[in-house]
Amino acid sequence: MRVLVAEDEKVLARVVAAGLRRETMAVDVVHDGDAALERALTNDYDVIVLDRDLPAVHGDDVCRQLVARRIPARIIMLTAAGDLRSKVEGLSIGADDYLAKPFDFPELVARLRALARRVPLAHPPVLARAGVTLDPARREVFRDGRYVALSPKEFAVLEILLRAEGTVVSAEDLLEKAWDENISYFTNSVRVTVMTLRRKLGDPPVIETITGAGYRL
Repeated sequence: MRVLVAEDEKVLARVVAAGLRRETMAVDVVHDGDAALERALTNDYDVIVLDRDLPAVHGDDVCRQLVARRIPARIIMLTAAGDLRSKVEGLSIGADDYLAKPFDFPELVARLRALARRVPLAHPPVLARAGVTLDPARREVFRDGRYVALSPKEFAVLEILLRAEGTVVSAEDLLEKAWDENISYFTNSVRVTVMTLRRKLGDPPVIETITGAGYRL
């Protein structure tokens, strides 16, 4: 899952981003409405965590513009105002969900995962292919009934390959979805991660390298 966090409280933004990365999500962070619009219209996000009171361009206006342009990303709006009227206003301008500050981090994670399952079609709660089973909610992976301990990046790459349902996923697409925008497209991170993932999943190998195209499970 790739997430954009648009939050002007820099400490909160940093804490949220760090927590989401521990949940195997790729996270980009901005602190004002202009930057939020620029990133959301440039990158392919699954969910946008949007503070309602952003400077430069108000969060409400950011939401309206993104909805008007029909971007596929789901939007969860954060605000210090948790009254019913504020929630109704936030949802009426196009937000998919609304969470009042302060919030419990596990609730934010659960809401993000629920929203991501709606982009663009609902995903099955547990993914399975070629003897590999992955449970996104419990962050568990099994190969032919054997538990496999994976790093967050290995888990994210495996989830992307499983969701592709046998189609080829390019290295560029893996970088786009499993890493944040600070990663270099000239890095060998994808190759190294796939190599260690293959080793941990064991024999016979289930991840195939398609020369010049990418990877397939």
